[in-house]
Amino acid sequence: MSDAISRGRFYTEFADWWPLLSTPEDYAEEAAIYAEMLHDGADRPVRTILELGCGGGHFASHLKADFELLLTDIAAPMLAVSERLNPECEHLLADMRDLHLDRRFDAVFVYDAASYLTTLDEVHALLATARHHLEPGGVVLAAPDFVAENFHTTTSCGGHDGDDGRGLRYLEWMWTPDARAGTYFAEYALMLRQGEQVRLEQDRHVCGLFARAQWIAAIEAAGLVPTVLSLEHSEMATTTAEVFLGRLDEI
Repeated sequence: MSDAISRGRFYTEFADWWPLLSTPEDYAEEAAIYAEMLHDGADRPVRTILELGCGGGHFASHLKADFELLLTDIAAPMLAVSERLNPECEHLLADMRDLHLDRRFDAVFVYDAASYLTTLDEVHALLATARHHLEPGGVVLAAPDFVAENFHTTTSCGGHDGDDGRGLRYLEWMWTPDARAGTYFAEYALMLRQGEQVRLEQDRHVCGLFARAQWIAAIEAAGLVPTVLSLEHSEMATTTAEVFLGRLDEI
């Protein structure tokens, strides 16, 4: 597809700051949960994984000990961040909506990169990509931040200091003027410190918001068997997210 997914400034001009927004350690608990979901959801042993939209490679840093990974992303600066963190993994600059390799995998993993699909056509394209790359008995896992039924306005903050004289702090605000519109905004106020100098930046990410039934229908349309799972972990004290699995049955 010619039109690029709009993922905000953080994935381009601010990519080198990504490890200060979140660290690989922040992803350890979730990575273990997703690995278990992939093992339980597949009808074959899961050894090889294609990750679509790997970002800075933080999940891969935990999964690579147990799986053989091919990591892809549409943003070259973010892929470079992942390559530094995961030099032993294969990387590929690619669009998850139209990637078409002559290779098959036991599982396809799409974390919150799925949130940047803003039309149903893009959701269907993602799942067609996953279906094409699955071995029989394999499974795709997609983890958008929200579905329409559980969207709520949220705010959070965080950030880290590096050992190179840099530091970052952020305020994140997820909101939508109308949940029925099919999109929401993830707004970031960023404080970027270099030595004693601090500058302020703003970044807006436009994300898709689809109903649970729309995700299920798209999985079925791709020829996959859908399952919806609830995701709960220690950072989600009052809410749960929904994870979508699609299994390719034996042909």
